[in-house]
Amino acid sequence: MKLLHSNTSPYARKVRIVAAEKKLELDLEVVDPWSSPADLARINPLGKVPALVMDDSTTLFDSRVIVEYLDGLSPVHRLIPEASRDRIAAKRWEAIADGLCDAAILARLEAGRPDKNESSSKQIERQRSKIAACLEEMARELGEREFCVGNALSLADIAACCALGYLKLRYPDIGWETTHPNLARHYKKIAGRPSFKQTDPSAA
Repeated sequence: MKLLHSNTSPYARKVRIVAAEKKLELDLEVVDPWSSPADLARINPLGKVPALVMDDSTTLFDSRVIVEYLDGLSPVHRLIPEASRDRIAAKRWEAIADGLCDAAILARLEAGRPDKNESSSKQIERQRSKIAACLEEMARELGEREFCVGNALSLADIAACCALGYLKLRYPDIGWETTHPNLARHYKKIAGRPSFKQTDPSAA
C-alpha cells in the first residue's frame, strides 16, 4: 500500500502512526497538495492528503476512513475499541482533534493571504477561538486519566497528540502546555513512543 502524504500534515501523521502501531508497512510518497493538485486529484478528488492507494489500486481518502481501514487489517493492538461505548468515545476524540487541526490550518492559510484585511482578522480570531475551545474540551475530558479512552493507547490518544503536536509546530504562542498541564503530561507520555518520534514533523 502507498500513502500519499505531507510531512507536516497532522492528518497524515495520524495515519502513519496508526500504521506503525499496527506493524503495517506503507510505501510513503510525499506530495504537495498546493503545487501538484492535478496529480493528487487523480487519487483523491478532494485534492487532499493523506490518500491511500491499496494493493488493487483502489484508493481511500480522509484520514478517518484510512485509519479505520488500517485498524481492521490486523487484530494486533486494536486502536479503535470494539465496545460500542468506547468506540464512540474514541471517535469523538478524533473528531475534536481533527476539528482543532481544521481550525489551525484555516487560520494559518488566512494569515498567509497577501490581501489580508479586516475580514481576514475576524476569520483568524474565529478559528483561534475554536482552537481554544477544543483545548478546553480535551483537557476537561482527559482529566487525570492516563489514556483518553480505556486503559490502553487508542486512536483517541493518537489523534489528540497529533493535533497537539501540530500546535507545537505552527502555534508555539498558544502555550497550551502551560495552560493545560494535564494535556502536556499526556502528550509527553504518548509522544515518547517510537511511532511518534519517527513521524515528528519538526524533524522532517
